[in-house]
Amino acid sequence: MALKKVQEREYAKVLYLSENISQKDLAARVGVTDKTVGVWIEQGGWKKLKRSMLTTRQNQLNLLYDQLDWLNLEISMRDIKAASSKEADIIMKLTAAIRKLEVETSVGETVEVARNYINFVRSTDLELAKKITVFFDLYIQTKMK
Repeated sequence: MALKKVQEREYAKVLYLSENISQKDLAARVGVTDKTVGVWIEQGGWKKLKRSMLTTRQNQLNLLYDQLDWLNLEISMRDIKAASSKEADIIMKLTAAIRKLEVETSVGETVEVARNYINFVRSTDLELAKKITVFFDLYIQTKMK
């Protein structure tokens, strides 16, 4: 693939993953056809990648903070700078969701940390790594209940 095409494809991928943009607008910005962008999205698995990026904890936190900021900005622009009962309820729910995401660790994240730690210990002490693995397995099982 020619260097220009590689650069166009990479640019399109960055735009696709970072912006909420239509396929047609993406093609126009990159300077390729809509069909070309469609092929890149399909072959590159960009939809799945974008979904996985949207569901990361940090992205979810960013979205929740953006929603909270937007709501507070809307309230601050009014003559009466108090939240309605519905807005107050939304603020409470957003802050609770933020708190939960900031504090809680998912089972998948725990497994990843455990695996990395066990591999680290294994490089210096195989027997200790075996013992730690047993305890991490028990810990992970309790988190799944």
